[in-house]
Amino acid sequence: MAHSAASAQSPFNPDIHRIGRVLCFAAHPDDIDFGAAGTIAAWTAAGIHVSYCIMTDGDAGGFDPAQRAEIIALRAAEQRRAAELVGVTDIHYLHERDGYLEPTHAVMKGVVKLIREVRPDVVLAMHPERNWNRLQKSHPDHLAVGEAVTRAVYPAVENPFAYPELAEEGLAAYKLPWLWLYAGPEERENHFEDVTDHVDAKLDAIHVHVSQHPDVAAMEAAVRNGMHMSAQRAGFAEGRSAEAFHVVAVNGPGTIAGF
Repeated sequence: MAHSAASAQSPFNPDIHRIGRVLCFAAHPDDIDFGAAGTIAAWTAAGIHVSYCIMTDGDAGGFDPAQRAEIIALRAAEQRRAAELVGVTDIHYLHERDGYLEPTHAVMKGVVKLIREVRPDVVLAMHPERNWNRLQKSHPDHLAVGEAVTRAVYPAVENPFAYPELAEEGLAAYKLPWLWLYAGPEERENHFEDVTDHVDAKLDAIHVHVSQHPDVAAMEAAVRNGMHMSAQRAGFAEGRSAEAFHVVAVNGPGTIAGF
């Protein structure tokens, strides 16, 4: 599996904590590929089961007016192919409208439902805090993903009395161990994954989303540079590539129960 490095603030120790199942949330098709596809490729190569949940259909994306009628089907097909390139075949959609996503109770209930179904060791989601250094990372839908997932993770997922109809359907409350957030402010990042061996897979996945990239060369250069910068901040050797996360321990040996 990919080499990990955590700053002194990160609660996750890859030598101690084991991951078997991951559920990833994103606002649009291609968000996960930009934010975490290298780490996901490393996880699936190590036998970890990874699922995706895309909250919107990406219907406001793209640049070609002629594609409007088919953009939802086109982006779903792109996401399916991109996911397969990093070992993921389990993809869910909440079918919210692109550009209109909010952390409503309807959205949070959908998140709680899926987490209780999958029962992952790690929920990976976009960060709820705005990145002022690169505002493009902080599309309002991205922030809404982070807020909805964070609210769902605690307390609703582990509270048997939250959305009681889910428990009545047989979806029991579940204590999630880890929340990993991506695409957030640099100052929040406390954990880095060395994805040097999976850069090509990540870029191949991003390239699949051809409807979204008017300047492919500039996009690839920016992605490569971002991974190199993350590796430098992690203290990895010269020439390595990394993805950065804000890792939060939700439930562990020292967690005090409470709603």
